[in-house]
Amino acid sequence: MAYPVRPAADTESMRARIQEVAEEHFRRIGHHKTSVADIASELGMSRANVYRFFPSRDAIKESICRRVLNGTAELALTIARRSTPPSEKLQELLTAVHHHNKTRLLNDRRMHDLIVANMQENRPVIKAHAEQMVTIFEAIIREGIETGEFEIEDPAEAARAVKTAFMPFIHPILIEHCLQHCEDTDAGLREQIRFIRKAIGRSDHAR
Repeated sequence: MAYPVRPAADTESMRARIQEVAEEHFRRIGHHKTSVADIASELGMSRANVYRFFPSRDAIKESICRRVLNGTAELALTIARRSTPPSEKLQELLTAVHHHNKTRLLNDRRMHDLIVANMQENRPVIKAHAEQMVTIFEAIIREGIETGEFEIEDPAEAARAVKTAFMPFIHPILIEHCLQHCEDTDAGLREQIRFIRKAIGRSDHAR
């Protein structure tokens, strides 16, 4: 049976509606327990119709993960665009992202589990998010070089190094591990930020 061609706006509207229902189910009962049939039933449509907008359940799961991670990226971008000194901006961004991810683990566990699942399955959305965060770090580092706060020859390399050094405080599984073992993540975070600022800052600016 041939389906009529839908206008792009209608297609995007329907995709958004499917995502809204899927996310609500994921938050309420978890992605493991949510089937395409559940989503279709809520929307009053067939599973086949849902598959016209998303090729698989995994595609729906990845799209919701992207929506959640976009919230983290928006938080980082908001801080990166502020008119504060780059070194302060980097510290604020790293602190805010860590607290954002830790809060999600504590208060929004099912979304935390969704991100972990996408990481374990090596989904492209995870790599894309990591690259976006590195780009944000690089922009702040470049700004710091221009203002004379940072003394780095390769801002792209420095941004990747910042991501690696900061990994224990942004990686969902590592954050969970720290909390399970009652480690003081805030104290560790402050120490790591001091290390990062000292590593990329001029000796008369780093502290």
